[in-house]
Amino acid sequence: MTERGGGRPGTDLVVVGDCNPDVLVLGGDVTPSFGQQEKLVGGIWLVVGGSAAITAVAAARLGLSVELVAAVGADPPGDFMLAQLAREGVGTTAVAVRDGVPTGMTVALSHGPDRAILTALGAMTSLTAQDVPAALLAQARHVHVSSYFLLERSLGPGLAAMLAAARAAGATTSLDTNWDPAGKWGDGQLRASLVQTDVLLPNGIEATRIAGEPTVRPAARALTAMGPRVAVKLGERGVLCADGPAWHRVELPPVTPVDSTGAGDCFNAGLIAGLLRGLALPDAAALGCAVGALSTQAAGGTASCPDLASALALAQTATIRTVSAGTPLA
Repeated sequence: MTERGGGRPGTDLVVVGDCNPDVLVLGGDVTPSFGQQEKLVGGIWLVVGGSAAITAVAAARLGLSVELVAAVGADPPGDFMLAQLAREGVGTTAVAVRDGVPTGMTVALSHGPDRAILTALGAMTSLTAQDVPAALLAQARHVHVSSYFLLERSLGPGLAAMLAAARAAGATTSLDTNWDPAGKWGDGQLRASLVQTDVLLPNGIEATRIAGEPTVRPAARALTAMGPRVAVKLGERGVLCADGPAWHRVELPPVTPVDSTGAGDCFNAGLIAGLLRGLALPDAAALGCAVGALSTQAAGGTASCPDLASALALAQTATIRTVSAGTPLA
């Protein structure tokens, strides 16, 4: 445990969001054929899923004390997730177990760096800001929210106030909206939450959709104008960090992925761990890139999440360069 001011024990990271198993399908051709046709694939795994849960596990592997706030059903998939999280050292006392509602589940059809995702929301959309214990926020060094758009109607209405309470207690905050299945990409409710967010962590497409801009650079400018610093994930092209007038491009030597499921969520864990170590945003992003890259070396979002020493070693190979806010991305 980390000591907060006054000698009070605290939690390094509180992650709020989705917690559901992933049924992961890998192979050269994972496109289903309807008409009752059976197709053989390379492998099918039941693994830890949900962006928040993956981030929590990756952060625990990096040595952070982590608590997850989420909602699951009182059913075997929920039991599976709670057992896997406990085995990884992630605290689950704030995970709500809902009777009569199934645990959300995802089927991910993965082919190299690309994947298609089918999700049944289940209990995850019952999570509200009232489910986040005030005492947990008061102890946290950092509060991270995942999958905003999946929880927009339940968690969204109270999210800005929850983030504000965490910041008032001394925590820093971050948000990864993930994809918006509704295609609406936020409104005033999201913008109010961004005002209370220290770091926003979208990928390139998400950044342009949220900002309503055609490309990443103007999107990053628009998003920073809303309040947060921004680290835009660009896949194998690294990360663009927009932090006031100083922008940076962070890149690692390329890796060959086995499966990219959860790589962005693992990046989030690495970046947060870097910030909590006192690193500047670009250096924290380099650590995030290292964690994300190493996470792609096995099937599933958490199977190859690295320890801190391995991630720090790879982060040392990153290239960090200052870029102009007006220069197009290569």
